[in-house]
Amino acid sequence: METVHKTQSFKTIDLIYSALFATLIMIGANITSFVPFLTVGGVPITLQAFFAILAGLVLGSKKGAIACAVYMFIGLAGAPVFSKFTGGFSAILLPTFGFIVTFIISAYIAGKIAEKFQTRLAYIIGALIAMAVNYIIGTTWMYFAYTLWASAPEGFTFKMAWLWMIPPMPKDIILSIFAGFFAYRIQKILKILPIK
Repeated sequence: METVHKTQSFKTIDLIYSALFATLIMIGANITSFVPFLTVGGVPITLQAFFAILAGLVLGSKKGAIACAVYMFIGLAGAPVFSKFTGGFSAILLPTFGFIVTFIISAYIAGKIAEKFQTRLAYIIGALIAMAVNYIIGTTWMYFAYTLWASAPEGFTFKMAWLWMIPPMPKDIILSIFAGFFAYRIQKILKILPIK
């Protein structure tokens, strides 16, 4: 099968894959609505970042980022695809909107690493780096949102913002490693990117 990442041109199959991953991110945002037991200690286990990173690893940097951008713009247009089935342009003011923006960056980074090195280890490392970027930018956005325009809890600090991120962190590390393994296996089957 001909690889498609060299020209980065869109073919019909690329549109289908991008739409598929945009849909998976939408489902991942509200997975606890479909599977209620995926809430640990009151913290919902969302799969948005997992599917965003998987999009980059499977589709490549540009097409993976486009899939994530499609998800974001569908939500901003008013479709209830964000967490808790929310949507609309007002979502840009939510403290957690930075994570949604970062999905695009994370997919691009993961895809770039997969394209460049094309090994199973590179896929795993790319996924972990992409998840770290998601945490760093998303948490920083959240901190500034709470301090600049949102109602911050009393005594809110940058340290507190990071403490909020500790409960989902082990889950996201495990999911990143799984994304690397899974995407590498998918590439062996679909041959969207070349695998050594």
